[in-house]
Amino acid sequence: MAVGAVGSSNNMGFDEKMEAGDKSGALETKTSETMSANQVGVDESSQNAAEEEEEEVERKIKLGPQFTLKEQLEKDKDDESLRRWKEQLLGTVDLENVGETLEPEVKILSLSIISPGRPDIVLPIPEDGKPKGLWFSLEEGSHYKLKFSFQVSNNIVSGLRYTNTVWKTGMKVDSSKEMFGTFSPQAEPYTHEMLEETTPSGFFARGSYSARSKFLDDDNKCYLEINYTFDIRKEWATP
Repeated sequence: MAVGAVGSSNNMGFDEKMEAGDKSGALETKTSETMSANQVGVDESSQNAAEEEEEEVERKIKLGPQFTLKEQLEKDKDDESLRRWKEQLLGTVDLENVGETLEPEVKILSLSIISPGRPDIVLPIPEDGKPKGLWFSLEEGSHYKLKFSFQVSNNIVSGLRYTNTVWKTGMKVDSSKEMFGTFSPQAEPYTHEMLEETTPSGFFARGSYSARSKFLDDDNKCYLEINYTFDIRKEWATP
């Protein structure tokens, strides 16, 4: 009986431990569930905050009334300090080339190919951006620079840039971008000269290429798209 009592007492102790363990496990489970719920709440709050930030960024900024460059120049013309500030900001502006519209006008006039020891190749650019036939030829392994001449009128053009993509037998072989800058209207054309490049050389480099050049501004407005063909030869073409 005593042994039985001891055994029963031991079992009771074990059962108490089991019950305590069950309670502890239940507490841990409940705590884990509470933490998970809190974590979900934090994640949802973070996601909502991120979405609100994205929505805030996506909202269009409401600007005040816009004025043409001519109106800007004529406003406050009697205020000497404002006049000087505008001159510093805009530089020398030719009033004859300032229009009554908000949109700037950019006209690409010519492309020059400059290679050491050779006369410059000056290529007029057709207004429709589609030169007829082969536009120009380059010698393989030659060094050259591109120089563009362009005119700006009506208003300031901001962030004018040049992009160019080249294909050979339908496969894209080159893509480049060049920032020209910001320009105010003037009668005299601007010029922009690019860094020197070297044409590829070898049997596989020679042949005909097709290309597309674009001139865009900060608003992605395209002022001209030129689609043309050129080739790379063993030697420069005879003038």
